[in-house]
Formats: sequence, structure tokens, C-alpha cells
Amino acid sequence: MTNHTTTTIRTPLSDDDPRTVFARSVITAGATIAAVCPDQLGSPTPCGEFDTRTLLGHLVSVLHRVAAIGRQEDPFSVDEVTTDVTDDGWHAAWLDAAHDVQTAWTDDATLARMVHLPWATLPGGPTLAMYTSEITVHTWDLAQATGQRPVWNDQAVTVSIEAMRQGLPAGDRQAVLDAARANMPAGMEDFPSPFANAVEVPPDSAGIDRLVAWTGRNPAWSPQISR
Repeated sequence: MTNHTTTTIRTPLSDDDPRTVFARSVITAGATIAAVCPDQLGSPTPCGEFDTRTLLGHLVSVLHRVAAIGRQEDPFSVDEVTTDVTDDGWHAAWLDAAHDVQTAWTDDATLARMVHLPWATLPGGPTLAMYTSEITVHTWDLAQATGQRPVWNDQAVTVSIEAMRQGLPAGDRQAVLDAARANMPAGMEDFPSPFANAVEVPPDSAGIDRLVAWTGRNPAWSPQISR
């Protein structure tokens, strides 16, 4: 399995600025993406409907959606999965998309501006926290699928857990899913559920395990076992 070294991020923003925390999740994801081998692109992932290639395309699209939000554009004008990337071009596509996010969220006003999404209306700061959780969970998906052990940023994981716990109930998630589907743009209402009910893990489990378990994933998932 691949082990990552810690990357230092230098930013003029404060450590607790949502953009800084989001950037830390992007760095971890970027290191994981860079280590994916072309022969792994067809491998299954814990995100059931996505193989590794499709998951990479979705991660890049998530960044494009976050950039669209920063520009006050419709994030759902961005396809769920980016497909026009060569097998060896995923890391470059990720860096380009990350730069797009940084540019779109430069103005401090983006953190207070209200963002209207099908499942919630939130200021920009909490919206970035929500997307920090999406990036972090999908980075875990990618790492499990490709045999990697990222060095998780504790702050990004903690923020991700808080965002997921605020957005997802402890019990049955069907009502949340139905409400989101009812507010999706036309033609996008029938998306598969991204979250199963929470999986129980010991309270002293690693933060990343508690995070993915809350989304309904099995922290012990491997390509040899089902979620």
C-alpha cells in the first residue's frame, strides 16, 4: 500500500478559515489522485455506482461545482462526472480545477453570501465545509480502491464530521433524500442515494473511520468485500 508524506500548505488565510480547511482536503485528495495507476482505473470503489475512473471524474466535477458556487453560478450546470480527461491527466485536471476554486472564492464576501442548494440553504462558509466533507469522503473512497493510506489532515476530517452530522440524521435518511430529489433541477431527480444509514463504529475509532461510517460506508471496505 502507498503511504503519503505530509504536505505543507502556505496561505495568507487564517487556519480556521473555511477556505483553508477546504484547501487542506484538496491537497490530500491531490496526493491520492497523483498516486493512482492507469491500470487501476477500472477498479471498484466503496462509492457503489462509480469505478475508479468515474470517481476521479466526479471529484473533478465537485471542484468545478464549488468554483461555480463561488462565482454565483448554477453548480448543477456542471456534469456530475467529468469525462474529457486522459488516463494520465487526472492530477493535472485536479490542479486546474483547484486553481479555479481558489480564484472563485478569493473575495471574503463569498463566505457570507447565501448559497441555495436542493438540500439546504447555507452561507458560503458552511457550504465549503459541506464540500470539504464530500472531497474527504471521496478521497477515502479512492484510497481504499487503489490501496493507499493518505495522511489525513485532522482539521479537515473534524470539519467534515461536523458537516456530515449536521446534514445527515442518525437514523433513516430516506426523508432527506426525498426532499433533495424534490428540489433537484429537472431531469436530475432520480439520482441514486449517495448515503446509506450510518454504520456503527467504536467511539474511539480514527476520525476518518467515524466520518465514512456516518455516510454508511464500511471503514474496512476493500475491493474484495462489498460495502
